[in-house]
Amino acid sequence: MNGQPEATERIYALERLADARAVILKDSAELMANRAKVEKYRETNLQRAQNCYLEMETAQKRILTALHDAQLKLLEIEDYAQAETAGKLYQGFSGFNLMSRDYKPVYDVLTGFAEKLPESQNTVNAQVIGRLMNNVRMGYYPTDPENIDHILRGVRFPDGVTTNVFDPCCGCGKALRQIAEGHNCFAYGVELDEGRAEEAQTRLHRVGMGSFFHSRISSEAFHLMLLNPPYLSVLREGGGRTRHEKRFLVESFCHLMIGGVLIYVIPYYRLTEDICRLLSDNFNDLSVWRFTDDEFRKFKQVAILGARKKRAADAETAARLEKLAYAPAKIPVITELQEDRYVVPGVEKAVEVFKGERFNEKELERQLSHSDSIRRLMNAKSELDRGQKHPLLPLSIGQIGLVGGSGMINGLIECDTPHIIKGRIIKVKNTEREEKFSYNGRYTGAEIKETVSNKMVFNVLTPKGFKSLA
Repeated sequence: MNGQPEATERIYALERLADARAVILKDSAELMANRAKVEKYRETNLQRAQNCYLEMETAQKRILTALHDAQLKLLEIEDYAQAETAGKLYQGFSGFNLMSRDYKPVYDVLTGFAEKLPESQNTVNAQVIGRLMNNVRMGYYPTDPENIDHILRGVRFPDGVTTNVFDPCCGCGKALRQIAEGHNCFAYGVELDEGRAEEAQTRLHRVGMGSFFHSRISSEAFHLMLLNPPYLSVLREGGGRTRHEKRFLVESFCHLMIGGVLIYVIPYYRLTEDICRLLSDNFNDLSVWRFTDDEFRKFKQVAILGARKKRAADAETAARLEKLAYAPAKIPVITELQEDRYVVPGVEKAVEVFKGERFNEKELERQLSHSDSIRRLMNAKSELDRGQKHPLLPLSIGQIGLVGGSGMINGLIECDTPHIIKGRIIKVKNTEREEKFSYNGRYTGAEIKETVSNKMVFNVLTPKGFKSLA
């Protein structure tokens, strides 16, 4: 292994940084050109000068968006110095006066920053590529048990009510089992990997096998949902750019009942504008907590908690959440989560439909083994089955043949003269010849008929020797 990704794998963060690089370089040049045009036409063609100024405003917005996005992607690849520079440029350029005559220094700073961004992943340090691809090969990141305990301290389950808890990508089921244990819960999970799904079945009540996105599950049936989705780090040929953590959130929160508690675990730098808006529009009392120091250093994870509400836009909360991605040090540690802050709804609810993408044979086997109806059906015997059997009338020759040929009287016969008897049926061919004559007595030939019949043979081994009875 040389640390480079396969040809069909493109690292998402590096792709977006290359996009930001292209935008900043292109629009910085356009700003310079349009500023010169504004100066040229402001006295002779005011309408054209105004159009050039509007293009400058649009270019400034694109550069600011690119800087904002680049900062998060630089945090993702752990280039903290460049991420800090991107943040400072964003702050400074936000208040830049487009009619300023001092464009050259601004242009030089912007293009100098952009040229340090990767033009493609082939231009990135091999050590960075190796670290990113190592994260990809690690697969999924199970939620740390210690941090689950801290989260549970902030959640109160209702007394006397059986609740449903759900994990759309449950892995081996340990985290959801930890949440459900001791809280009178039914635990439901879905897992793509077959090996992990089989292990999860030993811990959870129901496990759907296969892709969550092709499963059939009741809407608004769950009281609490733990969502720690796989983090998309690579793009494959023909694949879209929607990241898994967003797609899982979009397609899973409908299974949570109104008032149900969401526990959403993602890296802090994935608190992008679209995800923050989605959360604030659909959840109340949103709070963000970073994991304890060791876990946060390794995986940069935060837990976002909230209670589902009917959809209503909340731009203020979305902006508050988004700011935290750019200042992770300001995110409180999960140990500070208030006790019983989030209350699970005390409403009984049945999960009518829960079907994974693939048919789960092991789950069916487990369910049948615990089914009293199946057990009674398999163990049921009629009086005729239990009693000693005697024919109502003496057996005929044909019946004896059938019984003997079927093997029902094979074996040892206990009597005054013990013997072993085995019956079998053989085919016997019979040939008959019939002479034929015409009506006036002349010989016309012979007709031969062949018939095949079954013959019953009993082979008997007695103390006095072997006998064959036909």
